[in-house]
Amino acid sequence: MSDGHWSQGAGATDAGPRPRNEDSFLSAGPVHLVADGMGGHAGGAAASAAAIEAFRPLSQRDTLTPDDVAAAMTAAHADVLEVGRRVGAESGTTLTGAFAVEHEGQPWWMVVNVGDSRTYQLDGTEVRQITVDHSHVQQLVDAGRITAEEATYHPDRHIITRALGDGVDAFDAWLVPVVPASWLVIASDGLTGVVSASLIGSVAGLSDSPEDAAERLVEAALRHGTGDNVTVVVAHAPTTETPDHAVAEPWPLWPEGDDDTQSAAVRGPQE
Repeated sequence: MSDGHWSQGAGATDAGPRPRNEDSFLSAGPVHLVADGMGGHAGGAAASAAAIEAFRPLSQRDTLTPDDVAAAMTAAHADVLEVGRRVGAESGTTLTGAFAVEHEGQPWWMVVNVGDSRTYQLDGTEVRQITVDHSHVQQLVDAGRITAEEATYHPDRHIITRALGDGVDAFDAWLVPVVPASWLVIASDGLTGVVSASLIGSVAGLSDSPEDAAERLVEAALRHGTGDNVTVVVAHAPTTETPDHAVAEPWPLWPEGDDDTQSAAVRGPQE
């Protein structure tokens, strides 16, 4: 478990039925992330590892700001592009998770996402998905062409529309209030593709610790026949809370840019 900071977390991973694990994760200090690599055996593993390593320096810091996270996201994108150039193939990775940041003098979770790995907020055994998938089926759901249930078995459910390394330096971000009793569950689609959100909530909510929850969720994915690598990080803040009067404004946190900049893709908190 990570320690020495107001956030704590732990992770677990398994290759599942695949010959190689192309997922990577980091749960240390204020940083709690999962990356799911794509691009073949060498490229996928190298891409997810490169993305995670871009955030390693932040994990050793006591205080982070949203600007620190934004700079690291840009660095991670560049590092994954370099992996593609080095291995001579298209390589990319999803990335999702949470950073324990200070904004306007108050503690917040800064949740980020690129791709279709997911971050959930857990309250007891009730779970709410914070992130929005960058995927073809999510676009169909948003357009009202299919239902969320139909998306779970749609033949194109594995087609993603954004990834680190795709040449577009953009990501989604939310500032989420810190609640001591609430946990964050961060997972690759090796879990979310076979285990429902309600079951994720039940398994994690009945666990004794973040370590126990992460391990139990990986085991649940394996029991439900995942066909992919599976990685889970569970994070919480046992003694810190965002005051009721704190607001996540101004938003966006960075100056407005054109459609190809990271600021154009940053989102405020979900209602």
